[in-house]
Amino acid sequence: MAIKQSATLAINERLQARRAAGEPVLHLGFGEAGLPVLPELAAVLADSVRHNDYGPVVGIPAARAAAAGYFARRGLPTDPDQIVIGPGSKPLLYALMAVLPGDVILPAPSWVSYAAQAALLGKRVIGVLIPAASGGVPDPDHLRAAVATTDNPGTLILTLPDNPTGTLPSLKLLTEVCRIADEAGLVIISDEIYRDLCRTEFHSPTALLPARTIVTSGLSKSLALGGYRIGFTRIPTELRTVGADLVGVASEVWSNPAGPMQRVAAAALADPPEVTSRISASRRLHGAVTTEVHRMLIEADIRCRPPQGGFYLYPDFEPHRETLAAQGIHTGQALADTLLARHGVGVLAGDAFGDDPAALRFRVATSLMYGQTDEQKLASLTSDQPLALPWIAEGLAHLAKALADVTRAG
Repeated sequence: MAIKQSATLAINERLQARRAAGEPVLHLGFGEAGLPVLPELAAVLADSVRHNDYGPVVGIPAARAAAAGYFARRGLPTDPDQIVIGPGSKPLLYALMAVLPGDVILPAPSWVSYAAQAALLGKRVIGVLIPAASGGVPDPDHLRAAVATTDNPGTLILTLPDNPTGTLPSLKLLTEVCRIADEAGLVIISDEIYRDLCRTEFHSPTALLPARTIVTSGLSKSLALGGYRIGFTRIPTELRTVGADLVGVASEVWSNPAGPMQRVAAAALADPPEVTSRISASRRLHGAVTTEVHRMLIEADIRCRPPQGGFYLYPDFEPHRETLAAQGIHTGQALADTLLARHGVGVLAGDAFGDDPAALRFRVATSLMYGQTDEQKLASLTSDQPLALPWIAEGLAHLAKALADVTRAG
């Protein structure tokens, strides 16, 4: 089986190589949170280096208890026995797909790794279009039709808030999706890794279909600890067999999460003031920059859902199709290639997320616009006017020039 490198990781390496070669690059292609490590968590890691022993497969008690408390404080009572800690949410997602039977139903577009992981497992993937207003969940009418095409319904994966659109479904929409999932006997995996970066009211399917909703999350987005590789999942007691099977897979694949990283997770998931303050500042910064980029896109007559969480936007250049066609641009990938070749602007084309290749859409990740040094990034975090900071203002101007160039007729 030929499996390509993850599109998000590939574009990150490609753009980093261009930057290292001295080429001007505006890196909007990779979903890294782009902020420094919180000093208090760095201190926990430094103090944990002696923990080099093999620990429990499910995670150390302190990390599991902290994750249970994390959910409880967000309105979801949880016992530590329902928690499994893993080396990032990505391996946990893969292991869950491995142990859950049946076909995998995915919103289209959705994060690049869901479909790739399902393919590795030999699972049938059924893509379902998202509604016009938001992403992360499938359109209910299309979901009903998709369920009717399979005699082996298995798992529905939701992302809340969404990657790639940066949006949240309404409670009404999520309720309808959960009702259809209930009728079809689907297990929901709710990927909530961007939850703490949500800037509007958040609703989880755990409140609507609690007995069959598994939640995955981690520290890579809210606390910019992607390289630390630590994630966690909550499994309802009604799916304890799934939990046992998950532990079996974990024991044979990663044995146990890294001990030092689990100590960081235990500290972070306790929600101490320094952590909640950092997440709040991050949420404000992500919101300020994505809102400004959204304004620029709308001003340029480019369709785009308003951002509501995380640091993504998903513009649609359909109003400019004729202008782009005159430049030989007929697909989202060609549009992304043009922006990179002409302006050094790196974005990820929509077909990487399962979108129609002919659609003129791509994902914009704004989270690497906050500076090149820790000093600049911290200044971005603490500024009352981050858009006025020179490095952010330069990035915005760079993007504005690129957008004007590709959408200009003649």
